[in-house]
Amino acid sequence: MKILVLHRVPYPRIEYHRGIDHRLHDVTYLGKQAAIDTLPPELRCERVVRPGLASAFEEATQWLEQAPQRFDRIISMSEYELLDAARLREALGVEGTPLAAVNLSRNKLDMKAAVEARRLRVPRFMPLARYLAQEGQVPWHGATVLKPHSGASSMDVSIHPQPARALAEIRQKVGDLSLEIDEFQVEEYISGPIRHFDGLVMDGRILTLLSSEYVGTCLDYMERGHPLGSWHLETTPKMQAWVAAVLEAVQIRNGAFHLEAIMEGDEPVFLEVGNRVGGADVVATYELATGIHLPSLELRIHVDGDVGGALWTGQRPTLGYGWFVFPGHTHRERTYQGLDGADELRASPLVVQWNELQPGTPLPEHVTYSAFEAPLAGIVKAADPQQTQAWMQALFSRVSLAESLTSVA
Repeated sequence: MKILVLHRVPYPRIEYHRGIDHRLHDVTYLGKQAAIDTLPPELRCERVVRPGLASAFEEATQWLEQAPQRFDRIISMSEYELLDAARLREALGVEGTPLAAVNLSRNKLDMKAAVEARRLRVPRFMPLARYLAQEGQVPWHGATVLKPHSGASSMDVSIHPQPARALAEIRQKVGDLSLEIDEFQVEEYISGPIRHFDGLVMDGRILTLLSSEYVGTCLDYMERGHPLGSWHLETTPKMQAWVAAVLEAVQIRNGAFHLEAIMEGDEPVFLEVGNRVGGADVVATYELATGIHLPSLELRIHVDGDVGGALWTGQRPTLGYGWFVFPGHTHRERTYQGLDGADELRASPLVVQWNELQPGTPLPEHVTYSAFEAPLAGIVKAADPQQTQAWMQALFSRVSLAESLTSVA
């Protein structure tokens, strides 16, 4: 089988060799130089570097015009290139998830409308263009959230807590940042803990599922430089049924999923969903808790149409795992100077992994949740999930990035 991978996510995050037999299949990786450089030198494959000046779809099309060939599968494991892969499959007549279904799991306006049509609760919402045309008149009374309808990682998201000032603030932001109005939406702000649900689905059936709750928020991580983490908790039959209903509504029938909801009491309010694995150390903690490596089994579903008997022992997941990450892009210092207040927690018996940059290492200027780039990231395991949450809250309250080497503790 000939397989084309639109390669964007660093290889160690996916470990493609665990899901694709590179001796059996002819695999081509197409990506920008930085992504291609993450491929293991010994991996049997073809490496094609694209300029990165246009979309993956456009540059793949240009490459294939110069070097015509056919592929049996075209795959992307990146949130940002799922649509490119679908467009390429459609243009070349390659089997896989249709473009319309991929768009449904990328466009937050369309996905919320689809979920709402199944009588599942979503925040009230509307396109930004309509909001501006209606002079900020909305059917809710509290805060308003401005966000791109196809974004990720809380990029370009803002919360406007004062209803009387929201319209003026949003207009100013649109003007200051020259935002494309048609690419944004507004929605009702709903307060509550945010959960994420991760797993695999095949032919519309959930094969495996884990529930987690965030400590912190992606928005605070990106905008304010606050740490972020999450911990596993029990999945009730009611929540599993809700997850299944959402996946059916947005037509995610094969592969990995990462679904987020705001919990208002015991009621989940749909936030967003992606047909991909979660970021940060979601994959690593999932494997520790279940023995299941999500990316490799997702690849088996896409390539072989089955997981090949790699699952299921029927054992319940081992709860108590959690991951955490500290951002570096908002820090005043542009090189890592160490940590303040970390000694006791660094030596905690609950720590499974503690990945810390060497002092003097340049801090990333872009938003990243990767343990390979963040100043501090790690995994913990406690006997009880609530203990994991409490440990992480203590970490976030006590530990911070140092301002200078002399303040390291």
